[in-house]
Amino acid sequence: MSATARVIAVFDLDGTITRRDTLFPYVLHFLAQRPWRLARLLRVLPAACAYLVDRDRARLKAALLRHALGGESRAALDRWNSTYLPCVIAHDLLAPAVAAIERHRSDGDTLVLMSASVDLYVPELGRRLGFARTLCTGVRWQGDALDGVLATPNLRGEEKARRLADLRAQDDGASFVAYGNSASDLPHLRLADRGILVNGSRSAREVAVALGIECVKWRGTWRPAAHSKLDGSG
Repeated sequence: MSATARVIAVFDLDGTITRRDTLFPYVLHFLAQRPWRLARLLRVLPAACAYLVDRDRARLKAALLRHALGGESRAALDRWNSTYLPCVIAHDLLAPAVAAIERHRSDGDTLVLMSASVDLYVPELGRRLGFARTLCTGVRWQGDALDGVLATPNLRGEEKARRLADLRAQDDGASFVAYGNSASDLPHLRLADRGILVNGSRSAREVAVALGIECVKWRGTWRPAAHSKLDGSG
């Protein structure tokens, strides 16, 4: 990688920047503020059972959003973002991930967040974390009310590889660094000039090594300092 090349750093979100998934807690804690709606989760059970057989994450995700949040207004979910996202930033970020983001920013690299989680909150989280661009799974609305059906392909696996290839085609003079945490991230990590698997499973690490992808362990939860730019504020 040339020292003078423009660098685009592409980060996965769940399990790479954060310690855990962000979508299910987003839904569950929203419903917890409205306990009379918690019974809606029972409607997700058929899709959850089907997932054990077909492993169709897109169908499961759509069922969760449609049954748990369907009909909610943009204003209600925007208000929830103002509560939920500062908590994610304060409690769920991996310290080495924040350090990597800050290092790329200090080097003048372009930061891109690419996540299979949804556009109800991922773009706003990306903005708060200082990303220049966010790519994520889109969700359909009916006017001002959330439908919950996915409006785009689930941004996972080969779809991430396709989107990274699109980014490269848009800027073929740039060098790409990509971070991900799971076996499903390997297709796009292998397309980067430098792919980095974060906290991967044993089997994912074995495949990554064979593909020439770096493997790292990121431990420790980031805690915001008084002077930090990542304060979770709008």
